[in-house]
Amino acid sequence: MTTSRRLADRKVERFEKNVTKRGVVAETTTKKKNNYTVGPVLLGFFVFVVIGSSLFQMIRMVTSGGAA
Repeated sequence: MTTSRRLADRKVERFEKNVTKRGVVAETTTKKKNNYTVGPVLLGFFVFVVIGSSLFQMIRMVTSGGAA
């Protein structure tokens, strides 16, 4: 058996081993946590400020007769 044939056989063996491992992934790599870039409290505060300021603006326009 020549060197190139041995190398080819070794590559085939490695390939055959990998074929049986396909789709088998460790559970730690597939588990995902809820990684929020913005926390729920900060998001709630932002929504409160935006909605509150828009309500305040509407009330101001109504009380001033529509001209701001």
